[in-house]
Amino acid sequence: MSVLGAILAGGKATRFGSDKALAILDGRPLIDHVASSLSAQCDACIVVGRMQDGYHCVSDRPALDMGPLAGLAGALAYALDAGFSHVLSLGVDAPGIQRDLRAMLEPAPAYVVNQPVIGYWPVTALGLIDEILASDERHSMLHFIERLGARGVVLDNPPANINTQADLENLERPS
Repeated sequence: MSVLGAILAGGKATRFGSDKALAILDGRPLIDHVASSLSAQCDACIVVGRMQDGYHCVSDRPALDMGPLAGLAGALAYALDAGFSHVLSLGVDAPGIQRDLRAMLEPAPAYVVNQPVIGYWPVTALGLIDEILASDERHSMLHFIERLGARGVVLDNPPANINTQADLENLERPS
């Protein structure tokens, strides 16, 4: 089994007010924090939905601005073409994942209950996403999860979910 790590980074960050991927936490951009965490648990990593120097990047599928489900579709399509069996997905705004996240989400398909962008997906799920995105159905992660029958996992120590500048500032404050 080979696992591709996918950083979903195609959002517009309207609540955040600037590019979340490049927001600085502890002296490093968020995207670097997430990539470091994913690389420790996956055979390779990609960034989906944006171009980012220093990373292998792929596009959302079938088009940009279709939300995280299109980002996951892009990741799964790349994984399928490159011979990976699974994708571990994580949003660019969720630094600080557990070192055993992949093990906690096995077997696939599974997702983190409070952050459904964080999930462990077999590449065979691509057909269902393509079907949903080509239809009038809701194009949401939760709808996909429901249709797929993915298992929800509650983490004891969930990663941050940075949606606003205040969320980032709260992480920077010492506890």
